[in-house]
Amino acid sequence: MTETDSEKTFGPSAIATPANAVTIIRLLLSPVAFALIINEPTSWPTVAMWFVLSTTDGVDGHIARRQGTTRSGAFLDPLADKFLALGGMISMVIAGVFWWVPVAIIVVRELVISVFRSYWLRQGLAVPASKGGKIKTFLQLAAVGWVTLPWTADIEWLWQGTLWAAVFMTVVSGVQYLLDGASATTDQGEMP
Repeated sequence: MTETDSEKTFGPSAIATPANAVTIIRLLLSPVAFALIINEPTSWPTVAMWFVLSTTDGVDGHIARRQGTTRSGAFLDPLADKFLALGGMISMVIAGVFWWVPVAIIVVRELVISVFRSYWLRQGLAVPASKGGKIKTFLQLAAVGWVTLPWTADIEWLWQGTLWAAVFMTVVSGVQYLLDGASATTDQGEMP
């Protein structure tokens, strides 16, 4: 047995794992970040909370890769990412910082892809996340992060540019996701 095999202590069906615990903590603390954003979008407590929640996504992923990835983690981790990113952007709209149109485009894309993904999961097909999807999540979190940081909050072109780059990547990765899903189903002899 190799060292890597011995470190993988959780099988694919495990639920109570350290990686899932980190993900659930992220989900539970996200509403605190949203309240901070709505109350005072730019402040050191807000940026600290946003930074911790945004960066711990890498922590749960690292733990999962070391101890064994699980189906529950594969579901919970993207859910936590979407909840944090969408909630942060919607909170910025409520606070009067972000314009609602780019955020609405992102929300609609996420809903369409979630319905698409759920449909194909029920058919027994999982369409994996792409690098474009990871980039769009990073840009969404960064757009909110630039506003929370007192040093960059007044640099409107920075956070506006990041938000619109997030919209672009959100649409592009959504189209790619649909094409990949259709291609995968066609490859398996099923009609999309």
